[in-house]
Amino acid sequence: MKRVILIGFLAFASFGAFAQKFAYVDTEYILKNLPEYKSSQNQLNVLSEQLQKEVDANFAAIDKMYKAYQADQVLLTDDMRKRRENDIILKEKEAKDFQRQKFGPDGELFQARTKLLKPIQDKVTQVISDLAKSKFLDFIFDKSSESTMMIYSSSNYDLSNDVIIRLGYKPATVK
Repeated sequence: MKRVILIGFLAFASFGAFAQKFAYVDTEYILKNLPEYKSSQNQLNVLSEQLQKEVDANFAAIDKMYKAYQADQVLLTDDMRKRRENDIILKEKEAKDFQRQKFGPDGELFQARTKLLKPIQDKVTQVISDLAKSKFLDFIFDKSSESTMMIYSSSNYDLSNDVIIRLGYKPATVK
């Protein structure tokens, strides 16, 4: 009987020794507690407000042009009316282009956000990776993201190359 219990204990202990270790972090909480992140966020908020004021001023000018056009419309010739309509349309297109240049995916605000926040986020990610290695963790997840996101994983568990090989290809040859 003692032998069965001992074998069971050893089997359980050896199974536990090979278990994967998981942990999680809350990157939103971490970032909110970093003074350089708060400072960068404040800079981005100021920039965003400045850019929004410029965009609002452009659209206010267009609105003023349109209201003046409506007031003068009955007095204008067809040629003058078309010219003013085209001016309004052109100004509106320019204002939308300006808005896209400032707030679009490749816009000034996005580039400023990348320039200011990416180094901080990279630093946090590096610390998380170092911490995972020092604590012998296999995976670290971020609980603050909407969908569970893996921040760190041990390369021992990456089966990507195995999948590529089983599909009949050599790793790093498919582009």
